Amino acid sequence: MQQDEEHAGPMNPYAAPLSLSATPTSADDDVFAAEDFKPFKTIWTRPRATIRSIVAADPALHVNLLASLGGIGQVLDRASMRNAGDALPMWGILAVACVVGPLVGLVGLWISSHLIRFSGVWLGGAGLREQIKAAVAWSSVPTVFALALWIPQILLLGSEMFTTETPRLEAQPWLWFLIVAIALTELVLGVWSFVLLCKTVAEVQGYRSAWRGLGNLVLAGMLLFVPLFVILFGILLLLAVALKAQG
Repeated sequence: MQQDEEHAGPMNPYAAPLSLSATPTSADDDVFAAEDFKPFKTIWTRPRATIRSIVAADPALHVNLLASLGGIGQVLDRASMRNAGDALPMWGILAVACVVGPLVGLVGLWISSHLIRFSGVWLGGAGLREQIKAAVAWSSVPTVFALALWIPQILLLGSEMFTTETPRLEAQPWLWFLIVAIALTELVLGVWSFVLLCKTVAEVQGYRSAWRGLGNLVLAGMLLFVPLFVILFGILLLLAVALKAQG
């Protein structure tokens, strides 16, 4: 019974998938005609119409690929911020990113889709988990494109992208301008990806406003971080009591 509701819930606006050739109803709610269905292009400026077309055609379309590529980017960013190159050679970092990154992305997608679906019920959300997974994955297209920015950085700085010491960068100050420009570009792409996430989540959940999509994401984040905070606070409290007892 639960499985039937998962795949065909009566409250789900996408329970009966729309055809790609369906007649558009409005600028915000249309479904692209088959010849105009170019999701990698339209997701940037028409996220709601794009994600509606995707879930109507195939909710699993490129979802695992996008999640895997996004995970690679996350691992590379984390390695750079933590100066992983001080302990590992650059080829090792790249290998870890290519092997572990997809797993990180897929696990993150699995967790986030469950949290968004569960918390969305409180706001009247009606999206199924596969549709939410599509919304999360496709909103990451800008950050996935940002992976290409690693190419010039590695070509110019090599392992210094991951190390504390940066002699090449210090010897050629003009490289700072390039690094700052790339960092700003990555920031813009990251912000736009989050905007797209609010819109795509709102669409698959059946919200009229992207602000409610943002609220859904905030609630999902609270479901993840509040229990962790409570556990951490409890551990610190127990440690404080133990130290006081010993004193």
